[in-house]
Amino acid sequence: MAGVDQAFQIREKLALLEQQLLSATPNMPVLLREIHKNLKADPDIVTLLSEEECSILVRGLKKQTATEIATKATKTKAKKAQAKMQVGVDL
Repeated sequence: MAGVDQAFQIREKLALLEQQLLSATPNMPVLLREIHKNLKADPDIVTLLSEEECSILVRGLKKQTATEIATKATKTKAKKAQAKMQVGVDL
């Protein structure tokens, strides 16, 4: 039952985090630290979180660290050149 209780606590903190994402509050780093500490202590709790709850956590981390997460990879010039060479070999 400890895992269920911890999951409830994390869900409460995620709800607070979501509220703070909508407003500028200085308490966000503390919440992120507490959530991290709880998830590190019992990583299985992550499986109990919904996709929306995970999304709240990711949005909080992105805002706190001013980081953007790449959604797709871009081709590099070397890959494009290699693709052109393969086309020439196929002919």
